[in-house]
Amino acid sequence: MSEVYVESEFAPLRTVVLARSEVAVPSSAVSSDDMRFLPADSLLRNPVGGDMRDLDPARQARWEREREAFRAVLERHGVRVHRPRALTAAEKAAAGTDGYANFFARDPFFTVGRHVVEASMRFLHRRREVLPLRPVMLDHVYPADCTYVAVPVPEVAAPDDPALGPGPFLEGGDVLVLGDRVFVGTSGLASNPLGIRWLDKLLAPHGYTVETVRLHERMLHLDCALGLVREGLLVVCEEALPDGLPESLKDWDRITVDLERATLLATNGLPLGPDVYVTDPAFAFVGERVEGFGVRVEYVDFSVTRSLGGSFRCSTQPLLRRF
Repeated sequence: MSEVYVESEFAPLRTVVLARSEVAVPSSAVSSDDMRFLPADSLLRNPVGGDMRDLDPARQARWEREREAFRAVLERHGVRVHRPRALTAAEKAAAGTDGYANFFARDPFFTVGRHVVEASMRFLHRRREVLPLRPVMLDHVYPADCTYVAVPVPEVAAPDDPALGPGPFLEGGDVLVLGDRVFVGTSGLASNPLGIRWLDKLLAPHGYTVETVRLHERMLHLDCALGLVREGLLVVCEEALPDGLPESLKDWDRITVDLERATLLATNGLPLGPDVYVTDPAFAFVGERVEGFGVRVEYVDFSVTRSLGGSFRCSTQPLLRRF
């Protein structure tokens, strides 16, 4: 029988879902303030208005090689890797001018303890992103001793509503797990207070405390500002946390990055356990500090992936993390 349980952000990673590399960014994104979390030149480097596979095959190939290199590291450390299926022609057609995505497995669902939650995505081109993950749910979540639920479908917004409606919105990149404490970020770009309220209603009866963490407006998700490397050690962009670190984390050792490096995903490395951490060679300054705390660091070039707004944590969603 499959086992599903996520104890913390740094408990040994045993089973994970690794994202595919499919995206069609809508042309409307070029002028959207919602894209403020991306590096300044991101929309110049990546094609918009169609599938990257068609518009820039060479870049698509580089992107896929990055993911395969990451997969090799995961498997070398004994992690069992599952993949979503590809988007179908019907799913792509149904997206219309909104665009589509199947590129960051962290956000369309998340795992807290024995609870697997299908998320509710704010961006229109990501609203169907959970669909390619359903076979993973069928094969590995349905048979497991766990709860499997979905956030309510977001309400339809007025065409001129920049907030894209009241939601509820709740995305996996905003959710950090630390035992019975769950931190959820909100910047106005992804998870919102109604989504966080829903999660608290789900988890509180099971002994969890859900804590809201306000984010700088340029942060898409909490994991773009904060990463838990192991017990007592974190990577953080303090500029991105208007209220500072959550009280329970204030005594932890911290490796700090500035806001510009945070928008490049410097905090978005992935612990494979308390003794191994994966990051990009662009963030060797973070890796060197992490190694100074006795943690081994693995480096994978993720430059194309990062240009699309996510990195190692964004590209994965654990099903099993436990000591």
